[in-house]
Amino acid sequence: MKQFLNEDFLLQTSTASRLYHEFAKDMPIIDYHNHLPPDQIAGDKNFENLTQIWLYGDHYKWRAMRANGVDESYCTGNKSDYEKFEKWAETVPYTLRNPLYHWTHLELQRYFDVHETLSPKNVKQVYEECSAKLKTPDFSVRNLLTKMKVEVACTTDDPMDSLEHHQAILKEGTFSTKVLPTFRPDKFILIENPNFADFIQKLGAIVNADINSYSELLKALRSRADFFASVGCRLADHGLEQIYAISFTEESANNVFKKVISKQNISSQEALTYKSAILHSLGVMYHSLGWTQQFHIGALRNNNIRALRNLGADTGWDSIGDWSQAQGISKFLGRLDEHDQLAKTIIYNLNPRDNELIAAMVGNFNDGSMAGKIQFGSGWWFLDQKDGMERQMNALSNMGLLSRFVGMLTDSRSFVSFPRHEYFRRILCNILGNEIENGELPNDIEWIGQMVQNICYHNAKNYFQF
Repeated sequence: MKQFLNEDFLLQTSTASRLYHEFAKDMPIIDYHNHLPPDQIAGDKNFENLTQIWLYGDHYKWRAMRANGVDESYCTGNKSDYEKFEKWAETVPYTLRNPLYHWTHLELQRYFDVHETLSPKNVKQVYEECSAKLKTPDFSVRNLLTKMKVEVACTTDDPMDSLEHHQAILKEGTFSTKVLPTFRPDKFILIENPNFADFIQKLGAIVNADINSYSELLKALRSRADFFASVGCRLADHGLEQIYAISFTEESANNVFKKVISKQNISSQEALTYKSAILHSLGVMYHSLGWTQQFHIGALRNNNIRALRNLGADTGWDSIGDWSQAQGISKFLGRLDEHDQLAKTIIYNLNPRDNELIAAMVGNFNDGSMAGKIQFGSGWWFLDQKDGMERQMNALSNMGLLSRFVGMLTDSRSFVSFPRHEYFRRILCNILGNEIENGELPNDIEWIGQMVQNICYHNAKNYFQF
């Protein structure tokens, strides 16, 4: 029987172990999509205790706690930090076979050198020991990123953001990790949002121009994109239910836009017309900037109306949606490709039903201009766990080239989430190592080891031109 979380965790064969320890383990990390707060990096923040760095804002853990019968006051409520951690420690033993169990103990080991399994029996000791370490200079957020060999960290930023913290880090010039912004214009795509007109007004104030038409909106967004590019931005990102791509004209988009900013109601079809137009226009812009466009599709958000009303969005009430995806993706990518305006693209799928669909679709638009131009992104959100990662990589292998995959990311708000890269690397090496030992792949350790290093690091570095 293997010891839990030993050096060969998730590695079932000697070849898998060799691939991981000799090729994957020590590669730097390019985390090209996360939600880390840039102000905390600029200020090199130290957290006061384990709850603050681990439980604040972590809706994954909140969902598990609620499922375990923990009252909301211990999740998002006003209980003390220690009381919240006690409830998390009570929950952890019940998370067996949930990825949270693995992540929790990987993070305790890799950051804090705690090798016990967390439970009510040792909660006080673990809390005090880890909290004491967090207050020391070695555990400032910059040192945590350095400890994990994070070479690049791309945050997720509103077009209206001042990027002052990114600028401060850039101007300082002493931090070894590149901290770059990512352009996330969802507020200007999702026109049904009741605050859409307010967003337009705020954007106008930032660019010092009235925005009364669709063309003026595009001009304002281009102005902000140029500003983002000046601070090192190389990527855009979108969190959408599906890719919008019905027929539109600029005139029809302008008509819908004007109705909304004048506080008139629009139909669902009019909203879809506008969203299809703006998404295409943004795609053209990204191509001209040389950026990569990312699409996180398939989340059915804010399912619990009472929780949304009381707690707000992004507090753990989202799930997998089941929209039809193929036709929209095909039309969207096809329109851009037809006029040679298709930027490098990554599509992340949230419904495992659609893995093969996405993996096959991206092959339609890989035109030979570069390796892996259109990517099937890594397992996302509910799928960034062992089974989800394996299924994504198997679908990609069957339909395309796993060897050209740009690999893993954290998609996290937590500075202690970077062992997810290790988790991914172990799973990747296990797949390849097992197939070598089964005779399904040749015993060419030099070449397959290089492939592992490419997926873990080099492909992303070359793809994003970091």
